[in-house]
Amino acid sequence: MSTMSAAAVAVWLGTVVTILSRSHADRNVYPSAGVLFVHVLEREYFKGEFPPYPKSGDASNDPITFNTNLMGYPDRPGWLRYIQRTPHSDGVLYGSPTAEHVGKPTVIEITAYNRRTFETARHNLVINIMATEEFPLPYQAEFYIKNMNVEEMLASEVLGDFLGAVKNVWQPERLNAINITSALDRGGRVPLPINNLKEGVYVMVGADVPFSSCLREVESPHNQLRCSQEMEPVISCDKKFRAQFHIDWCKISLVDINKVVPIYITRPDPGTGILPEFGEYNPPSESLRSRDYFSDFLITLAVPSAVALVLFFILGYTMCCRREGVIQLVHHSSIQKSTKELRSMSKNREISWPLSTLPVFNPVSGEVVPPIHPDNYETTSMPLMQTQTNLQNQITIPQQRPSGKWYS
Repeated sequence: MSTMSAAAVAVWLGTVVTILSRSHADRNVYPSAGVLFVHVLEREYFKGEFPPYPKSGDASNDPITFNTNLMGYPDRPGWLRYIQRTPHSDGVLYGSPTAEHVGKPTVIEITAYNRRTFETARHNLVINIMATEEFPLPYQAEFYIKNMNVEEMLASEVLGDFLGAVKNVWQPERLNAINITSALDRGGRVPLPINNLKEGVYVMVGADVPFSSCLREVESPHNQLRCSQEMEPVISCDKKFRAQFHIDWCKISLVDINKVVPIYITRPDPGTGILPEFGEYNPPSESLRSRDYFSDFLITLAVPSAVALVLFFILGYTMCCRREGVIQLVHHSSIQKSTKELRSMSKNREISWPLSTLPVFNPVSGEVVPPIHPDNYETTSMPLMQTQTNLQNQITIPQQRPSGKWYS
């Protein structure tokens, strides 16, 4: 039993060592500066890192996604991009390294995630950027292809067909693909999922000879006018691309880097990162001196009180000692006396009761309903002016005759 268990442990250790050796195996690539770099992350290469299906006869088609980052950092270098459409398609790393990355190995950590078993496998991709004598190529043209997605354009056969068509109309000695960018990275919109619409892709190529007359036709005034009116320009060599690539000639860019004026940004020399010597730091004393706040208290309360007192005396002098103030006081006193006299007269006046206070006669039953208000109803709430002087003499209550006929 112990022998079998030891053998099983040995087999298990051997399997672990094999997986670890695969997980930590480094792959070295040697791209050139200024030339498009494309590296495909093949799902078949990582399937051996994960356990197979329970049944040996079943085909393994696990959904696998990838995560790529620069070793020791959460993201990739600025020149390197990554795309993978679905978990059942291969991932692609692509970009154009520059001359400043020459001689500096770039280690990219590639982590594969199996979405069925939730297991991971890791590989390292070492990018050794090499210098090239023909970098940079002086004449650079950027094409916008409307009927392609970026991963379709990154395929070696499709990119080769496009470079062949460009070389046919340009006739350069050296022609290289410099960079490929999705239209979505340039502010383009996601196309509708109808009619097999594509997002579009920008392809930049470089050559060592000036632009051909066919490419220069875009700069003619006639074609510029058609582009401003959102019409397709007339290009003689468009038919050499139209069979496979639909190029938007209004968005083509032709740049001669020999005529571009470089812009130099002057930056100060970086320092050592150490602050200069300013002497010894002396913190404040722990024992603070006491402060007398009595003067602050007097200023805060005494000054506003003195100002208020002066204003009070000025107002009193104006109202009581000056002629205008005395007249106002006498006038106010007379108004108060008149108001009191009117109130006393309104209580003692004899007025007739309003209709709402008289008895109500019911002509059917002959009963007299008492008034709504009691006898001790306060007359001060009555209106001061009465339109009826003697309401009892003015109101006549019709009486019903004994017979069923009315006589005038």
